[in-house]
Order: sequence, then structure tokens, then C-alpha cells
Amino acid sequence: MPNRLAHETSPYLLQHADNPVDWRPWSDEAFEEARSRGVPVLLSVGYSSCHWCHVMARESFEDEATADYLNAHFVSVKVDREERPDVDAVYMEAVQAATGQGGWPMTVFLTPEAEPFYFGTYFPPAPRHGMPSFQQVLEGVRAAWADRRDEVKDVAARIVRDLAQRGGASLEYGDARPPGPEDQPTALMALTREFDAVHGGFGGAPKFPPSMVLEFLLRHHARTGSEAALQMVQATCEAMARGGIYDQLGGGFARYAVDETWTVPHFEKMLYDNALLCRVYAHLWRATRSDLARRVAVETAEFMVRELRTEQGGFASALDADSDDGKGGHAEGAYYVWTPEQLREVLGEKDAELAAEYFGVTEEGTFEQGASVLRLPDREAPADAGRVASVRERLLAARGRRPRPGRDDKVVAAWNGLAIAALAETGAYFDRPDLVEAAVAAADLLVRVHLDDRARLARTSLGGTAGSHAGVLEDYADVAEGLLALSSVTGEGAWVEIAGLLLDTVLRHFTAEDGTLYDTADDAEELIRRPQDPTDNAAPSGWTAAAGALLSYAAVTGEDRPREAAERALGVVRALGARVPRFIGWGLAVAEALLDGPREVAIVGQGDDPATRALHRAALLGTAPGAVVAVGEPGSGDVPLLLDRPLLEGRPAAYVCRRFTCDVPTGDAGVLAGKLG
Repeated sequence: MPNRLAHETSPYLLQHADNPVDWRPWSDEAFEEARSRGVPVLLSVGYSSCHWCHVMARESFEDEATADYLNAHFVSVKVDREERPDVDAVYMEAVQAATGQGGWPMTVFLTPEAEPFYFGTYFPPAPRHGMPSFQQVLEGVRAAWADRRDEVKDVAARIVRDLAQRGGASLEYGDARPPGPEDQPTALMALTREFDAVHGGFGGAPKFPPSMVLEFLLRHHARTGSEAALQMVQATCEAMARGGIYDQLGGGFARYAVDETWTVPHFEKMLYDNALLCRVYAHLWRATRSDLARRVAVETAEFMVRELRTEQGGFASALDADSDDGKGGHAEGAYYVWTPEQLREVLGEKDAELAAEYFGVTEEGTFEQGASVLRLPDREAPADAGRVASVRERLLAARGRRPRPGRDDKVVAAWNGLAIAALAETGAYFDRPDLVEAAVAAADLLVRVHLDDRARLARTSLGGTAGSHAGVLEDYADVAEGLLALSSVTGEGAWVEIAGLLLDTVLRHFTAEDGTLYDTADDAEELIRRPQDPTDNAAPSGWTAAAGALLSYAAVTGEDRPREAAERALGVVRALGARVPRFIGWGLAVAEALLDGPREVAIVGQGDDPATRALHRAALLGTAPGAVVAVGEPGSGDVPLLLDRPLLEGRPAAYVCRRFTCDVPTGDAGVLAGKLG
């Protein structure tokens, strides 16, 4: 019989609906059950495309004996971290504070009052590599709860007090002044010390795509001309694009590389990674006109539309790392890796030899069981590009006949906001109206399904139906960012208006009196701690994403309140930028926009006029950090930035302003491009 997860909408929770474990979703009823039975709570947090979550499920949660023990002695609660990032953040902070590390699956034991007292991540079914078995952990927790319950509760209460005393981000907030021009070079120097000059990226293995840091470096280069900043971006982007972390056949990026050379990825593909990296490569092309950057930006955009777009027009969360291995089981990377023999089966001997050399496929392999992850190890272009294109096309077609990885179809508001911005800009840069149309369709879905008449967002939807969980700060910030970018490309002022409604909710419900921001609204479900984190994780923090969207909105509308809120929010970047720049990259990028103005560009003219289109394109391709663009007919009033902007002697005109000062308007696209870098 299915358990209580059968009524949920999260694909991750539904994956566990047939477990013999009597799982419950996070709810008051679950903790009331624990109180009435006098047992502790097992909290298991994961997500649909998490490899080790699947492993632990197969080993332990599908095991009848383990399930019987859990059902007898615990109340078991399963949480999708992508659906409830607030729950995940609160208990992950406790896990990291207690163990010095974290990850998923996250395994936490709680009192019936939801206070944590024992922590871990993956536990094997038998003792291994110094780790106890999951059964040993369960027996130990049960014994402690039965024999030393008061002591356990005291430990849990102390942990909660310690978390509260950590003070959250407010302790790092400093004097609330945003970074000045003297602060950004310090952050750049700190990044230079951590830069991997051999392989690109920052730090060692595992190596994650540093999307937010790359945006900062591109903006810093645009503002200051720093060649060091640009070189770090170019080296990192080329290394990732040539490595196994990038899908050389189908486009798109895997979650991270397990090594420092970007060779072997963890094969799950996340929407947020691909949206962020698509935008990075598009912005790199804008700065350098690199053919590689253009190719990767377009291929990544096409991957998102082809592989992640849902029937309703939104974008699914992720593709799994695992898939059917053709031998009766599931294996990580099975869909993506190749052996020399498999190349020969598809291509024949001669073309297989070319493919092996071109993609770095060897008899020894770079992955498991002699298989290789496709890469581009040779920097020299092939003599016969047509033949390589044919090889790639045939391999992609053959791969498409393999069992495909599973897809998590839930639509997350924040990540769709990131995708909207990336697709809109990539479509505009490379004359791909289909990509802009995909961005518009996703925005329509968010407004139609996720947004209610109180300007409150639902975190997720599935199949065109909104989920029951409230949006968190990153949802409001990233959706607003996406809508503002979409308005810049399409000229539709309605997107600015909706962004304003979302940002007003941020100011009313997520912002403290001192200007700090919380990850959850003031009327959200009360947890043991209200989460508040200004640092980036896999995507920009809600705090700094909100600062960026508020700054852009203020530039488009001329309103003081959102700009002042953005400046106050950036105080944390001044405090953290020099110390941990890798973890506040988006905040540093927003600070670059503030230092540059940001510049406000108004284009007035008929939309179908070639001169208007030329000015609009020049504005969009300008590299000035965080510049905002509005385009429309004179006197249209759709966007405040367009008000009181007449034509120039009857012809289309561009107005460029910053810090309450405007340049002389111009009708020359070349002159406009010069004004915007």
C-alpha cells in the first residue's frame, strides 16, 4: 500500500510513496504523532536527481526489516529540499555546525518539538569506511531516546540556542554601506589567490561552476578594464566547455566535476546551473565575441528548451544522474559515457577512430568500467569540421535510443526566473526569437499559476497546478530579475509592473528594519530558526538577488525606496567580499552595477523601424554593468524610464543616464555602443 506521500505533488516525495517506510510529509500532524507516541522524528531531506538519495532509498528505505524498525520506533518525515528550502537550510546549518560538513541525503533526528539532536548524511546498510550502518544508527538513537531522554532533549535545546546565538547574517552586516571602488579590487585579489591557473575555476576537487563569481569578474572587467578579471573568466569558461562537465553532444552542463580538471562530472543536470551558465557564456560573448562562448550559450539554451521545458511552458527542475544501464540496474552516467567499442558500433571503424581522438575516448576510460566521458582535449580544430559534425549527430541520435535519465518535472519559481533572464538575453543577442518566446511562455506560466492576487508566489507547480508551499526570498528576487530582463528585450512594460509587485512583497515581508533580508516571509511557517543567509550556494542567495532586482527596478522606475533598500542590502557584501568572495559572487556583481550607476538606457521609436531596432540591439549588447534598457514609442508610458523622452528630430533616439545626469541623446547606434562599453 502507498504511504502518505502518495498525495504529494513533489516528484521526489512520490518516488518514496511505495516505500514500506510509513513516510509523512513535513506537517504539524507528523510532529503531533511523534508527541502522542513519545518517539523521535527521523527527518530525511533530499531531491529527485540526488544520486546518493536514490542509493540510500534502495539500500534502506525499500528494505522491509529497516522499514519495520523505523515504523515501530520513529515518525519518519521526508522533505524535498527544492520544495522546502527553508526546512533544508535550517537543519543543514545544524548539520554543518555539528559535523563540519553537509550534503544530501541529509539525515537528522529530531525531538517531537522539531529540535535536532543527531545528524548525518548518507548511512550505508552495513558498516563501511568508518561509517556505522543505518541500522546501528537507528538502534543507537532509539536506545538514547529510551534511556537518556532528558539528556537528549537538553542537547537538542542547547543546539537550538547555539544556532540562535550564531546571529545569522546580521552579525556580518557591518555598517550597512555598500562596497566602494576601493573594496572591489580586494575581492579580485582574493579570487586571484584561489584561481586554478592550470585547469581554470577556483579551488580543487570537487569543482563547481563558479557562475556568480564569473558574472562579477565580467562586470568588473567592463567597469575597470581589468585584464586579470577577464582572463580568469576566459580560462574557466574554456576549460568547462572543453571538459566532461559539458555535454559535448547535447549541450548543457552537469552539476559539478568530481576532479579538478573538469573531466568527470556528477551527471545530474540542474535547471539553475544551466540558466546561470547560459547567461555567463552569453555575457562572455558580448564582451569578447568568442565563437566558443556563442556556441555554448546557444547550445545550453537549446538544451533547456529541448530537455527541460514542460507542456505548460515552464522549465523542469533537473535530469537525474542515474539511468538504466542496460543490465537490469541503474548506474550514474550510463546515458552519457562511451567505450571505443560503442563508438565503433555506431560509427564504423574509421569514424570511430576520429571520434575517439576528438572526444578523448580511450581503452582505459576516464570513468567506470573502461567508459569515457566525452571531452575536447585537443585544442586544435579538426581539419574536417563537416565530418566531425556528422559524427556528433550520429552519436547524439544513438544516445537518444538509450534509456533516458528521469526528469523532475516540478517547476520552481526561482529557477524559472533565472531561465527567463538567460533565454531572453541569449535570444536577443543571437537573433533567436524562439528562445525569447520560450522565456515569455515561462513568464506567463509563473504569473498565471504561481502568482496570486496578493502578489504572493507559490514556490513550485506541477502539471500547471501550484503547489502548497510559499515562495521564499529567492523566488521573488529571481522571478523579478527574469521579468526585468524580459522587459528589456521585448519592450513590454507589464513585466516591469509585475516585478514591482514582487519586490514590494520583498520590502514588506522579507526585509528587517536594519535592511537585512530573511529567506522566509514574516508570515511564513515558524521553524526553530528563521533562515537568513546572504552567501551564494549553487545559485545566487535570495539576499543579493533581491538587491540586484531592486537596483534594476529603481533604475527603470526612478523610485528611491528600492534603490535605498538595495544599497542597505549590499552592506553585507562590503563585510564579506574581501574575506569570502567565492561565496558572495552575485553580491559583488550587483555592487559593480551600483558603482557604475547603473546606467539607464531609454530607446524611443517605432518597434518595426530598423533604426529603432539598431539602437535597441546596441543597448542590449552594451557591457556596462547592470545597465537597464527600456524601449517603446515616445509618450507610451509603459515604463517610467521612457517618460518625457521625445524623438530626435522626428527620428528614433537613445537616452543614456546615470546618477541623475543624462548624456546628449543620439540616434546613432555606433555612438550608443561607445557610451555603453
